[in-house]
Amino acid sequence: MSMSSSQNTESQIKEILERDIKPMVALHRGKIEFVSFNSGVVHVRLEGACKGCPLSQLTLKAGVEELLKENVPGVECVEAVE
Repeated sequence: MSMSSSQNTESQIKEILERDIKPMVALHRGKIEFVSFNSGVVHVRLEGACKGCPLSQLTLKAGVEELLKENVPGVECVEAVE
């Protein structure tokens, strides 16, 4: 993936996080922050009520990952980082 293609993908990811995902996560007093995108993997940081929540992995995979995979070509998975 070229640098400009990677930057475009990151822009799309950030836009969807801001517009669609952050408001949903905030309803549960949580926060999600974009960290990086590399080789199809989106890395995010979970904070607030999401950090350590037993349902955070379900939210990450069934919510965040599915939405990004449906809307951003090249996204293969989403992983949480500390």
